[in-house]
Amino acid sequence: MATERLSIRAEPYSRVCVVGAGAWGTALAGVARRSGREVSLWGRDAEVLEAIATRRENPRYLPGIELPAGIRTTTDIASALDGAEAVLIVTPSRTLRDICRMIAPHLSPHVPVTLCAKGIEQGSGLLLTEVAGAELPGHSIGALSGPTFAHETALGHPTAATVAFPFGHEDRQEPSRSVAARVAVSMSSDSFRPYISDDLIGVEIGGAVKNVIAIACGMMTGAGFAENTRAALITRGMNEMKKLAEALGGRRETVTGLSGAGDLVLTCSSQTSRNMSLGVQLGQGIPRDQCFEGRPVVVEGEVNAVSVVQLARRIHVPMPICEAVHAILHEGVPLKVAFAQVWSRPITAEPQDLDISLTQPTDREAIDAYTERFQ
Repeated sequence: MATERLSIRAEPYSRVCVVGAGAWGTALAGVARRSGREVSLWGRDAEVLEAIATRRENPRYLPGIELPAGIRTTTDIASALDGAEAVLIVTPSRTLRDICRMIAPHLSPHVPVTLCAKGIEQGSGLLLTEVAGAELPGHSIGALSGPTFAHETALGHPTAATVAFPFGHEDRQEPSRSVAARVAVSMSSDSFRPYISDDLIGVEIGGAVKNVIAIACGMMTGAGFAENTRAALITRGMNEMKKLAEALGGRRETVTGLSGAGDLVLTCSSQTSRNMSLGVQLGQGIPRDQCFEGRPVVVEGEVNAVSVVQLARRIHVPMPICEAVHAILHEGVPLKVAFAQVWSRPITAEPQDLDISLTQPTDREAIDAYTERFQ
């Protein structure tokens, strides 16, 4: 008979501030409110915030979805952070440093900050928690990540995610008092189930790389390929995630969890993902400036392709799928050429400890086949 695990209660944070009123920020504000927290939501668009407060709807990002009552909205960051015991930053990765600088003067000492965007800072190659840690010294910095579409989360569909914070000696002695545990229970409800991790690197790398792999899957889908191709890209893409995470000190097993494999499969399986959708349009031959009917849609994987590849090159981690996406998006390499190079690479082994590299006997045929297929 299996031994029953002793369950210990953790104390939730009572007052949660969500910084960012886009689709995911609004959905997480609803999650926290359904969990019984006092919630303040900061954003820049006064009309959207007014609609959330009065009509319980975000008409721009989550139209038609009823939000729980009692979410306090404001465009004043000082007011939003007043009395907050925990903060979620839910803004695009490229704006994180500026957002941290904006909130720093108004953040009470030792308030934990959870990052809900995914990516690596372009130029510096820093993980987002490293960026926030540099701008917000004295605060515990963690991440929330997983297979989560905002509209499904806002609708209350059963959803699971990972909450990751560093664990010190005291956290391991009393896990229920750790920041990760307290943030997790603060967001937990009958429809939102958080899991806890101490592997920030693994969680962050999974979130950053999966967007790039999703663009690759979309490109091949748009070009007319089907399930075999997508399954291969997901599986080998996860291997690239594992290699990068491990090289930076993360754990490979984290990448097989919610924030890695879970998020990767979700993002690569539906055009609800802007990353997948962009890839499909590009694979269909639509020019980038005409994708999304010409609307200026932010696609995190497009930005992440630069920062992920820059980081991988710097620490000598081979990431051929990410390199192909980067080449197509940012170097003007035709899709057929970039993916022909992926398929014509030397044959290698899947177990890491089996060191094999064989010349691909059909490398020329692979390149010719792609050239012909994409004409």
